[in-house]
Amino acid sequence: MTTAAPLANNTQFSVNVTAKSREQSLYQSSGAIVAAIVVGVIIIFTVVLLILKTYNRRMRVKRELEPKATKPAMPPALGQSSTSVSQHPAVTFIPVDIHMQSR
Repeated sequence: MTTAAPLANNTQFSVNVTAKSREQSLYQSSGAIVAAIVVGVIIIFTVVLLILKTYNRRMRVKRELEPKATKPAMPPALGQSSTSVSQHPAVTFIPVDIHMQSR
């Protein structure tokens, strides 16, 4: 009878170890899944960046090889004579010091 009690304890212990090892393997496999997803996202991001880089390079070469078009003559604005030089009004922004003390 004394040998039966340790067997029950050993069985319970082995079930406990099996449950812990299953739980541990689930945690490890979920970590591996997360790592695989992260690596996949990094690879996709890199591929997209390389595609955009090559597209940008092609478009720059295409723009450089195209003949430059002459600027079309702009018609004079209303109220200006055709002989005067067209001047665009300039807008200047003067920042105001917010911390200035009023006296």
